[in-house]
Amino acid sequence: MPLHHAVLALLTRRPNHGYELKARFEEAIGPQWGGLNIGHLYQILERLVRDGYVSRSQVAQTDRPDKNLYTLTEAGEAELRSWATTAWVRVGGFRDELFLKLLGASALGPQALTTLIEAQRQTYLSELAGLARRRRAHADEPLVAVLIDAAIAHTKADLGLLDSAAQHLGPLAAAQGGAGEADGQGGFGGTGGSRAESA
Repeated sequence: MPLHHAVLALLTRRPNHGYELKARFEEAIGPQWGGLNIGHLYQILERLVRDGYVSRSQVAQTDRPDKNLYTLTEAGEAELRSWATTAWVRVGGFRDELFLKLLGASALGPQALTTLIEAQRQTYLSELAGLARRRRAHADEPLVAVLIDAAIAHTKADLGLLDSAAQHLGPLAAAQGGAGEADGQGGFGGTGGSRAESA
């Protein structure tokens, strides 16, 4: 539950109320993560209070309703230390929609594969240009700069993947395209049947 632990990290400096935590999270992480939904944040805070990692107290306000103030407990600090000092292990695999698009383009033949790869290459190059501008704008914000550097590295790796896809999927696309043109059938191995046959 990484967002739960991020909230614990923000509370190490001082107690905060919900909207302060939202603002501090978005300032610390920067634009690469995106905004934090305040409703989701309050759900996280409720769970942290229930688990004993955070305590809640009310602060009276004269001109508006009382606000809840959240404070990190000793148990919360121990949980944060345990989480923050152990390595992250990927558990979800690489479920990028691009791989499904490569599947579809390869099935349609070489022209479709080339069209996809070139369109994706231009998209990644545009992303890199935008990330470079953001990197310059956030040069004095260390954590944001690190996250943008990670995004740049990922995007450069994705560009390299396109070269690999062209090399490895080119022959497959040629075979699929050739089979479809020869027998009037689409799909891998030409087993899908033609539109006329399926009508």
